[in-house]
Amino acid sequence: MNKVLVIDDEPGIRSVLSDILMDEKYTVFTAGDGYEGLALLEKEEAGLVILDVWLPNMGGIDVLKQIKEKAPAVPVVMISGHANIDLAVKAVKLGAFDFLEKPLSLDKIITIVRNAFEMEQLRKENLYLRNSMLQQDEIIGQSEAIAKVKALIEQSARTDSRVLITGPNGTGKELIAREIHRKSRRAAGPFVEVNCAAIPESLIESELFGHEKGSFTGAVSRRKGKFELAHRGTLFLDEVADMSLGTQAKVLRVIQELKFERVGGEDSLTVDVRIIAATNKNIRDQIQAGKFREDLFFRLNVIPIQAPSLAGRISDIPLLCDYFMLKFKPAGEASARTICAGGMNLLCAHPWPGNVRELKNFVERVNIMTDEQSISAETVKYYLDEVGGSGGGGDGLGEYGAMSLAEAKEAFEKNFIEKKLKAFDYNISKTAEAVGMYPSNLHGKIRRYGIRTER
Repeated sequence: MNKVLVIDDEPGIRSVLSDILMDEKYTVFTAGDGYEGLALLEKEEAGLVILDVWLPNMGGIDVLKQIKEKAPAVPVVMISGHANIDLAVKAVKLGAFDFLEKPLSLDKIITIVRNAFEMEQLRKENLYLRNSMLQQDEIIGQSEAIAKVKALIEQSARTDSRVLITGPNGTGKELIAREIHRKSRRAAGPFVEVNCAAIPESLIESELFGHEKGSFTGAVSRRKGKFELAHRGTLFLDEVADMSLGTQAKVLRVIQELKFERVGGEDSLTVDVRIIAATNKNIRDQIQAGKFREDLFFRLNVIPIQAPSLAGRISDIPLLCDYFMLKFKPAGEASARTICAGGMNLLCAHPWPGNVRELKNFVERVNIMTDEQSISAETVKYYLDEVGGSGGGGDGLGEYGAMSLAEAKEAFEKNFIEKKLKAFDYNISKTAEAVGMYPSNLHGKIRRYGIRTER
């Protein structure tokens, strides 16, 4: 975005800056005071603002504060003919990109504008890379059900329309939401997730809308909410059907107006956010039960996407297994493991109540717990039975069935650490990172269980 907004009450300054910046191929908009400038900024989404400190009606510092409230990512270069160190420091503390004194050096203006745009581009690229790194898995499959989902992703990504993703747990609803964001024009912006089921009702409003200092006990400072953090990006409301009716009403208002106030605040904040919501519940049943607002459902359900269960896309299981086998390939092994034909038949016959997440966990488990390069049908059956999944008899507890809880926990922990150590070629640091503990704690577990760490 190469648009520059110049806010200065001197027509001569506006004219000179417009001429030199347009010569540098920037698109320039100008305003004679702060109110006009803020109105233009809402309309034009400038990539940079050049702002005079001394303005009629509203001072430049106050304009800077409002810009940083409403469009925090936009760099602001302050200019002044009566500058002092204290004023410059104050402006920079409030978020100004730079501070220049009049008379302006035109070469310096061009350099600073170019640097500001380059830094903003780097920020966007960094956000994009962070979002790419968070894109840990891909949507794998060629079945009719998953092909339909991929087509809807492509179609919906081109727009800013709201999307409602439904489907059972473990079907990849978040993955679909991230893919829509990644393919959209907002890909360089933030992807902000809110798990509505995991946040207590007393805190959900603060989480979504932020709060002002002192608005409630424990609010020791101002905090931005998820709507504000998702500005010019995507807000993903996961498990949206778990929100209380009161919170639903406030979310509905924000969707309608794209304006809100922080908890305890009076100023109205405007955001540019695309909303994607997801739930594993039947929303129409929730509406009938009086637990979900019908008007909110219609607002969210502009583009509905149904995430299919794994049982509804059995033909994708071999492809998913290949993908997860490569993902969880033990360190030091030249190639990913495979599953024999008999084992694959067992996997395709399994009901998969946990869907793709359950399959992913199964593949990770067999890569850790077995040494087979080609996973046998017996091994597949054993580890499916171990979690009580395949209905193959037994109580589903395997070797732990005759143990007490404490004994079973210790036996599993020892077995788990042994397999992880082997998978990482007995590298303590890498193993500790993989299992989520400090190396010193891992050493303690190794000594406790008498685990051999020879290569």
